[in-house]
Amino acid sequence: MAYVESLFMPWNVDALVDGFTEDCVVRFGIVPEFRGREALRAFFMTRSARQKGYRLKKQFRTLMNDTMTNIWDGEWEDSATGRRMKGFGVEVWTMRGGKIAVWETAFNSGPADEALDVSQMLK
Repeated sequence: MAYVESLFMPWNVDALVDGFTEDCVVRFGIVPEFRGREALRAFFMTRSARQKGYRLKKQFRTLMNDTMTNIWDGEWEDSATGRRMKGFGVEVWTMRGGKIAVWETAFNSGPADEALDVSQMLK
């Protein structure tokens, strides 16, 4: 997990994309599903431009056959608003040949200086 964390701080998009299969499938939160390394590269480039000073901490959870799970916390400054943000995610990686073939993520984020309750999150 430490190696993967290091690829986000600072963003190393080439190395991140290299960790995925050519035909990867990505389901990231409510972002429409997309496929392939070029779409993944565009996704990471967009995130890296928006998430200034991104800090990430991942924690390994499970490994069974070709499936790995982890949880993560992130903090960043939103480059468009200057607001400090935080997020929490759960990931499922389906591996093939030592690379991520399917990346499925549930992710919530919000302002770092606000305590959010369920009613605010469901707006």
